[in-house]
Amino acid sequence: MTDVRAHLFTSGFAGLVGIEVTELSDSEMRARVPVRDDLKQPAGLVDGGVYATMAEDMASAATWLVVSRDGRNAMGLSNQTSFLRPITEGHIHAVARARHQGRSTWVWEVEFSDDQDRLCALSRMTIAVRDMPDAQAGAQPR
Repeated sequence: MTDVRAHLFTSGFAGLVGIEVTELSDSEMRARVPVRDDLKQPAGLVDGGVYATMAEDMASAATWLVVSRDGRNAMGLSNQTSFLRPITEGHIHAVARARHQGRSTWVWEVEFSDDQDRLCALSRMTIAVRDMPDAQAGAQPR
């Protein structure tokens, strides 16, 4: 992974969560996060905010990596996450797939699974795509 790509997931909030990108293309990203106690809610389940964060960071960054080539920026516009099965140990595995790559919005679906490959959560992310002001050209998404 290039320095820019690695930086997207080692700094800021994504770095705190510990997102590790395992595969990346212009329309798909695969990542995982090791389950740690500080990512769990008091009942011992991975906190729902972890899934929402993974979906937002993966979809925003993957969109940005494509649209920034044309001087455009990407930022989360909508995040809808449904929780189907809890994860309490191992890894959270995520696959984000671009379902719409438009001029002003991209839509991503993110599937989350556990180490047994059971579906645990689903997210739909809408990403706003806008022109970057000249001062922000080359800046990375937040």
